[in-house]
Amino acid sequence: MDAEDFTDTRTGKLVPTIKGLAFHPNPLPPSALDLAPLVPLLARAERALGELSGIGRILPNPYLLIRPFMRREAVASSKIEGTVTTLTQLLLFEVDEETTRAPGDAREVLNYVRALEYSLKRLDELPISSRMIKDVHGILLTNVQSNRGANIVPGEFRRDQNWIGATLIENARYVPPPPHEVDQAMSALEKYINNTKSELPTLIQLALIHYQFEAIHPFPDGNGRVGRLLIPLILCARKEISQPLLYLSSYFESHYNAYIDHMLTISQKGHWERWIEFFLVGIEETCNDAIARAQALQSLQNNYYEKIQRARSSALLGRLIDLLFEHPAISIPYAANRLTISYNAAKNNIAHLIDAKILKPSSGDQRPMVFVADEVVKTIS
Repeated sequence: MDAEDFTDTRTGKLVPTIKGLAFHPNPLPPSALDLAPLVPLLARAERALGELSGIGRILPNPYLLIRPFMRREAVASSKIEGTVTTLTQLLLFEVDEETTRAPGDAREVLNYVRALEYSLKRLDELPISSRMIKDVHGILLTNVQSNRGANIVPGEFRRDQNWIGATLIENARYVPPPPHEVDQAMSALEKYINNTKSELPTLIQLALIHYQFEAIHPFPDGNGRVGRLLIPLILCARKEISQPLLYLSSYFESHYNAYIDHMLTISQKGHWERWIEFFLVGIEETCNDAIARAQALQSLQNNYYEKIQRARSSALLGRLIDLLFEHPAISIPYAANRLTISYNAAKNNIAHLIDAKILKPSSGDQRPMVFVADEVVKTIS
């Protein structure tokens, strides 16, 4: 990391580390922000978030959107870190983890889903804190491959210096704070996250918090996934959104270079406003995308209901359709277990959905056989 890249307007201090210098970001909030040019964009982002939150409030069963969106986010967030698993591969793996032949990366992506579900459930009893963040990290890195963090203690802040952008620290693009400064930096961030008296709008605070977490980089591995997971978590904790439906990983992944460059120029030059603008554009675009997908899923669900009503099918078939929108890949034992019905009832109703061209067998060789609702997967992906 070249000290000459860090100007007088940098947002932290350069401190010595094992070889050369590391960067320790100043506590939030920044001393001066010019948000006036961003007011129209902030208003649009807040309006889009409000519309998405409204959809979450009127759904009779919000899990029809929550679970698919969680899995889409898990795939996208993990992809940024080089973990390549398709949504279909994840769904097949979830149906039967013990026997499904899936890429090793699928377990990492499923860990992300479980970390997100865990943290959302804990919000009522535990504030967003270093304790919760460590718990999330522990879930993320449980039983992962040896080259993807298994040699790291899950759920513990790092005890060694890490760096970004090179194999050797001497060539690193960015070096976060030395390990002995991580606890202090995370404690300050925890206080800011839970500060209810800030005059800054929540979406602006989210942009600041996301940068700060990535700049601290408190774990040896998994920082990006934890940092992105904090975004919906904070929105839900502050009741800014009715259901966890907003996830930015797809936006960050599709604008990856800008995503990394904007955060680096905050550290080096203090360019907060450019990052906040990028972040707010992401909020607006992602909300609008989520709204469109939610409407498409609801339309598809109504279409499926009409199909089975014309066939004068049982109410059980409707429950099975609902299950497909929560999890678009099922086996007969999986459906029987989730719906608390007999094996034969699950088998017969799945056969009806195959006849209606709603389900089809997966292309894999799993036993028991798995059936996939391709239209649902396509709408989510």
